[in-house]
Amino acid sequence: MTIRVFLVDDHPMFRAGARHAVEGAADMDVVGEAATGEEAIRALRGGEVTADVVLMDLGLPDRSGAEVTRLLTSAPQGGGPAPRVLMLSALEEDDAVISALRAGARGYVVKDAPREELLRAVRTVAGGGAVFSPFVADRLGDYFAAVHDMPGRVAFPQLTNRERQVLDLLARGYGNRRIARELVLSDKTVRNHISHIFAKLQVTDRMAAAARAREAGLGG
Repeated sequence: MTIRVFLVDDHPMFRAGARHAVEGAADMDVVGEAATGEEAIRALRGGEVTADVVLMDLGLPDRSGAEVTRLLTSAPQGGGPAPRVLMLSALEEDDAVISALRAGARGYVVKDAPREELLRAVRTVAGGGAVFSPFVADRLGDYFAAVHDMPGRVAFPQLTNRERQVLDLLARGYGNRRIARELVLSDKTVRNHISHIFAKLQVTDRMAAAARAREAGLGG
């Protein structure tokens, strides 16, 4: 059976290299690619293509790869089963790995991994397994211990720590006055934070901001 692979990365040269690596394997085929999270969501959830494995970059220009992964793995694609996601990133930081795991990624491989390591990872994930590059595997215990301390720092890197706190409470359904009490802030300061959150997330209301937050694991 041919493994259908979809590529998501905003760097054309990297996508070209990944395509060359994948299509050089007799048991794999690239069925599509996207430069942004929205393109990937539209193609895979809209039924344009069906993939078995998605090679996902963590740092996309419009949404984090973790957020896109959560959306893709939480719902079928065009009537078929949800794809399995293998995260590719230049980052070997705790937050990045935790974000990927929380979002539902089946593996995490650094971008400079040798071609054979990448192909083995794709086959493992396609077969229902999980795979991590050696550096990540060595630190998995530390990552899991730190999961509860990961309040969306990777999902929303553009937000300040305080803005993430406000967004988390907003996603729980708290009104401005209660958020102010919880964080010991004035009502005006809370309103200012929420305005900044809307602008940075490019949303226009509380409902949209809360939905984005819950997709990224906040508001729990």
